[in-house]
Amino acid sequence: MKDIKNTKKRYIVINIIMVGLAAWLLFLPERYDSSELEAGNLLVEMNRTTRYLSTDYVADKIVSQDKFTMLIDLRTPEEYNEFHLQGAINIPLANILDKDEEGDYAWEYILNQDIYTNVFYSNGTVYASQAWMLLRRLNFKNNYIMEGGLNEWFNTIIYPPHPGVEASDAQMAQYTFRQAASLYFGGAAPQSSSSAGTPMPVVKKKNNKKEEGGC
Repeated sequence: MKDIKNTKKRYIVINIIMVGLAAWLLFLPERYDSSELEAGNLLVEMNRTTRYLSTDYVADKIVSQDKFTMLIDLRTPEEYNEFHLQGAINIPLANILDKDEEGDYAWEYILNQDIYTNVFYSNGTVYASQAWMLLRRLNFKNNYIMEGGLNEWFNTIIYPPHPGVEASDAQMAQYTFRQAASLYFGGAAPQSSSSAGTPMPVVKKKNNKKEEGGC
């Protein structure tokens, strides 16, 4: 019961932050071109939960080596180098709207395409939510959020809790999957960047910035 209350409280806080940021965008002086999403439509989309993908979904995609799911770590390069999910690339939140010498968004070739399903994550959900909102305002598509971030990843995948003796078949099946995934990812031992596997393939744009980014 306590976990449920904490989860509800967390989502209330996140929603307040998201609505506040969207309202801020709504009242900015008009400076967007017609290709960008109107702030009112952004508020509507924020009421939907389809932008969230579970840690189970992400774990399954990593284990199955899905080449069409791109994991994007929004933390600092230092945090990324210390630990990151297998196959993830690093685009720090502070650099997500960087522009190149031609004035184009430097990361648009990754963040606005129809090949990969991009999954943002950080330690929690707030940074990923901010990135999603900024990019939806630009009308970028195919971007999602790993629900709960790395905190939820460790709470569900690395340290999967037993659902209890009265668990349903679906809950037990989920627990069995999480146990197997925990073993796959090394249990409680975090993977360092040196053992995180080969990064997912990215078609690089000529004369673009390095994937590691910077602050």
